[in-house]
Amino acid sequence: MLTLRMSRSISIVGAGRLGRALGRRLHRLGWSIGPIVTRSQATARAAVRFIGAGQPHVSLSREILGADVILLTVTDGALASMARALAQIEPAMWRNKIALHTSGALDRKVLEPLARRGASTGSLHPMQTFSGHSDPKLAGVIFGVEGAPKAIRTASSIARSLGGIPVAVHSKKKISYHAAAVLVAGLGLALSEGATQVLLSIGFTRPKAIQALLPLMREMLRNFEHDGPHAAWTGPISRADYGTVAMHTKALHTQPKELRDAYAALARLSARVLARNYSKTLKNLNVVLAKPRRKLK
Repeated sequence: MLTLRMSRSISIVGAGRLGRALGRRLHRLGWSIGPIVTRSQATARAAVRFIGAGQPHVSLSREILGADVILLTVTDGALASMARALAQIEPAMWRNKIALHTSGALDRKVLEPLARRGASTGSLHPMQTFSGHSDPKLAGVIFGVEGAPKAIRTASSIARSLGGIPVAVHSKKKISYHAAAVLVAGLGLALSEGATQVLLSIGFTRPKAIQALLPLMREMLRNFEHDGPHAAWTGPISRADYGTVAMHTKALHTQPKELRDAYAALARLSARVLARNYSKTLKNLNVVLAKPRRKLK
């Protein structure tokens, strides 16, 4: 079990969208917020105001180690250099500290300089999107946790206190875990915007395009959740209506190549993950996607 002291004080290094959101939630739950470190005094002060607690810092100092948990919410590309820099601060003080990063793609190895100083290292990643313009839901959200045993226990405790559900992710599988999240959030958003732009190109206003597409997306997700993927699958491919797919392919030739390629790739993906007879569905799709005017026998 974690002691009260080890679960209630935290410093945040790199308070961007995610760091600010987690900091504010933890502060409201009674956590003691220590230094908030960002690149400039202005952003550090803004982060402190958003969180409602903490001390703004623009440089790394021993004050960071006044907390038992050091949360690194910097970008993936900055994590390695940040860990090396932090390891140079009062090396002896890292023993028994807990250092967690929030990258979805990287594992605890990126924090190895801190582990060599005696810290328990790991990662805590909420499978949620943080736009910076809203307060995202965390209750019921999966938190991928990974690292040394003590770090996993701490990360799991934090996740539960936020209303989330911690799930241990093997370090070697972390990148696949993150790819799944990006397929839905990052690339799913591009797909939604691509569909919106198709409607804009035929005369819809953006509000009307969004009004048209959002109910489709919401109902698809509701059906996916409650009925499962096969029952939720609709559209021409699910009905073996390859003539309509051919017409789609022809119509989309007025759109950017990336959108046309995405339609073809997603059509083939739907065959792979949803069709009862994958080989037959893919064979028919390949005919109409390659030669949209050719009639099927």
